[in-house]
Amino acid sequence: MFRFSTSLIALGALTATVLVSGCSSEPEATSPAAKPAAIKAAAPPKPRGLPVKAELVKVGDVVDEVTAVGSLIADESVIIRPEIDGRIVGLHFREGQAVSRGQKLVTIESSEFQAQLAAVNADLRIEKQRHTRAKELFEQKFITKEALEIQSGTVARHVARVQEVQARVDKTVIWAPFAGIIGLREISPGAYVKKGDDIVRLENLDSIKVDFRVPEIYLAKVGRDQAVALGVDAYPGEIFHGRVYAVQPVVEQETRTALMRARIPNEGHRLKPGMFVRVVLTLSTRKNAITVPEQALWPQGKDNFVFRVVDGKVALTKVELGKRGLGHVEINQGLSAGDMVVTEGQIKLRDGAPVMVMGAPPAAPAGKSKQAAQKDNKSG
Repeated sequence: MFRFSTSLIALGALTATVLVSGCSSEPEATSPAAKPAAIKAAAPPKPRGLPVKAELVKVGDVVDEVTAVGSLIADESVIIRPEIDGRIVGLHFREGQAVSRGQKLVTIESSEFQAQLAAVNADLRIEKQRHTRAKELFEQKFITKEALEIQSGTVARHVARVQEVQARVDKTVIWAPFAGIIGLREISPGAYVKKGDDIVRLENLDSIKVDFRVPEIYLAKVGRDQAVALGVDAYPGEIFHGRVYAVQPVVEQETRTALMRARIPNEGHRLKPGMFVRVVLTLSTRKNAITVPEQALWPQGKDNFVFRVVDGKVALTKVELGKRGLGHVEINQGLSAGDMVVTEGQIKLRDGAPVMVMGAPPAAPAGKSKQAAQKDNKSG
């Protein structure tokens, strides 16, 4: 009887305990091991490497050039001046007119010279007649050979006299020595001019020349037929092209520079003599040269390096520099076409460090084809 009662009491206590546990409203406590896994799933993925900016190297032509300043001069230029004194009786041009070679420009009064020419021609005819008679007498043995030679000399002197006066007559008319544009005249018809007075300027502007100087250190690289490019303030942003055709054979001692002259086609006569120009002289051109932005360089001591991006990591690569340009530099050795170099973010980098190129397209997951990745990008 005692044992049975004790068992019933124990059984009732166990049943009450189970009921209390089943009716409890408190949630079951989370295990400590589950917490880090949940935090890891909620946190954003860590970057695959240090974020940097990078660019592919550029391949193209690199031009070695030297710049200078110069002045334009006409291809041909002359000031028309008389060679004799006299009064202007004719100006056969208009200011600004285009004239051809051999066209009559100026006539000077020539009546005095014409009279002198008529007189010396008359004297010449008389002396020629005397020479004819003297020759007949010599053949008949009436005069000596010396007398005939004297008469021949007299004829020759009169011929020279005629040529002299004829030259004066010819100088009373001035002809255009070459085709060109007439400038502004300095005299009027009827004016009396002296030998050497300015009358008008004649300029040939079909092509134009430019004179400029280059330092003597470039003389080994310059010569005839080199290309030049010109810029003038009158036509901003426009470039005129030509070629060198002559180099002064001496170097100026004071400036140690050599004078060069180039010829530029001048269609429409847009370029004028006297204009100030900026000249770029091409020394050489290298094909398929490699260039990188200046900010990609990472100097260390006397050497220069760049960080190449290779398979998600950087490789510190020594490079040999060539010509520097505006914002870029030529690489003579150390890089190849298709290489990518870091341009920003080098401070925290070391050789072999993993990097993530900012702005680069994400890599496709392993086992996923390129076409499938492109399809996913389009659907997204």
